[in-house]
Amino acid sequence: MPNAATYFVDRHLSEGRGDKIAFREYGTGRNLSYEALVITSNQVAGALTRAGIYREERAAMLVLDTIEFPQVFWGAIKHGVLPVPLNTLLATPVYDGILRDSRASILFVSDVLYDIVAPVLADNPYLRQVVIIGDGPSTSDATNYKDFIDGVQPSATVAASDDEVAFWLYSSGSTGAPKGVHHVHSSLKATCDTYGAQVLGIRESDTVYSAAKFFFAYGLGNAMSFPLSVGATTVLFAGRPTPDVVVDILNTEQPTLFCGVPTLYAAMLAYMGTQGAAKAPLRTCISAGEALPEDVGTRWVEMMGADILDGVGSTEMLHIFLSNAPGDVVYGTSGTAVPGYDVRLVDSDGQDLGVGEVGELLVNGASAAGGYWNQRDKTRATFEGVWTRTGDKYERRADGRFVYCGRTDDMFKVSGIWVSPFEVESALISHPHVLEAAVVAARDDEGLEKPKAFVVLNAGVSSDGLPELLKTQVKEKIGKWKYPRWIEFVDELPKTATGKIQRFKLRDPS
Repeated sequence: MPNAATYFVDRHLSEGRGDKIAFREYGTGRNLSYEALVITSNQVAGALTRAGIYREERAAMLVLDTIEFPQVFWGAIKHGVLPVPLNTLLATPVYDGILRDSRASILFVSDVLYDIVAPVLADNPYLRQVVIIGDGPSTSDATNYKDFIDGVQPSATVAASDDEVAFWLYSSGSTGAPKGVHHVHSSLKATCDTYGAQVLGIRESDTVYSAAKFFFAYGLGNAMSFPLSVGATTVLFAGRPTPDVVVDILNTEQPTLFCGVPTLYAAMLAYMGTQGAAKAPLRTCISAGEALPEDVGTRWVEMMGADILDGVGSTEMLHIFLSNAPGDVVYGTSGTAVPGYDVRLVDSDGQDLGVGEVGELLVNGASAAGGYWNQRDKTRATFEGVWTRTGDKYERRADGRFVYCGRTDDMFKVSGIWVSPFEVESALISHPHVLEAAVVAARDDEGLEKPKAFVVLNAGVSSDGLPELLKTQVKEKIGKWKYPRWIEFVDELPKTATGKIQRFKLRDPS
């Protein structure tokens, strides 16, 4: 295919969708038609030319989910510059590291985020320009976005090959520091032709709301590439997707497709249990980021009348490659391989495993990344020929479905038997008083590893007497040796901005 922007942006004019709304913002009244997306992305490309930002340089994007995001993202791609969307919830030192690692020549930043990154800009040896999206005039240190694109000569879309790098994403950091992942032009369409078309079944008539943000590979597919692949409409929300706000978005914007993460689904169920269920014409919901607990899925269907298609994806594969499907949902499993992808389970020696055995999941598909930026050893350890190591442990059932067991570095043995933290967490979450749980290995007085649970309770619930009740519940549900020997009640669990629990922060440092 040519430059990805030709397919996702420019073709909609010749197909008669110019007047249709591509993106609309919840709560602001702002929207962006398909024709306006073509015009403004061309302006961004022209502005990059005028600013002396050259092909294959990096354009960092610390930009909220507003209509400027797709303008900048596609404008950069049209110009041959590589957009690098950044997590909007990080700390200043982390931004300093990512900006230096990526060697971005230009930074686009939403005005409300500028103060977070400002302290590290002056000493950055690579940045030549900073563009602020939002209110406020241009200064000696930064240019306002409107001034940046004002009066430019729009640029034509540059030619590109399928295998040419189009954009980067940084991994979520669920197991440590973020890594720069580079994706080629054909990767976005590959996810649309597979998961988007054959599992999600997205249609031109759909309205999509993704609580997962653009900077998250999962959110980029949900809110950008999938809707643009068919000419659908996306609802954008720049703020934090708390349960009350998301319920209002569903009620107000009436999406047909909703894309969330397990922690949000659980929190929404708790909220709607007291405030009433959202009323929206949802035909399908999807979940990724972490495995969806069975209890959360079944309760959502009872309350909302729409299935959640639980799936597994990664930044390295750009979107979901293992999933449940419409009319074929079994909660408590991650389903089967998405059409167009192959998966394997292997042991520590790389040997294929059979039914009922636990091993690491490997995946092969056209959306795989080219590697990590400046991390050769990690690239070689993750990308093995056509196969990409996911770092996830799975078990294949006799019916061909896959059951999530945890991250490779989260698994541990008790009495010589592998224990899946996720399995114990699911048993804990099935108790009506538990909102969230995370399980890690801790050592007892004899130095042996046993499960330890960190539990977040629903609002207003007392922990009195709960530890023993929860331990008994786990014993009865999944096995006597798997119960948590210690239970610590906490107000919240450490997570990445994409909702993944950072279990490494809960482990005993000894």
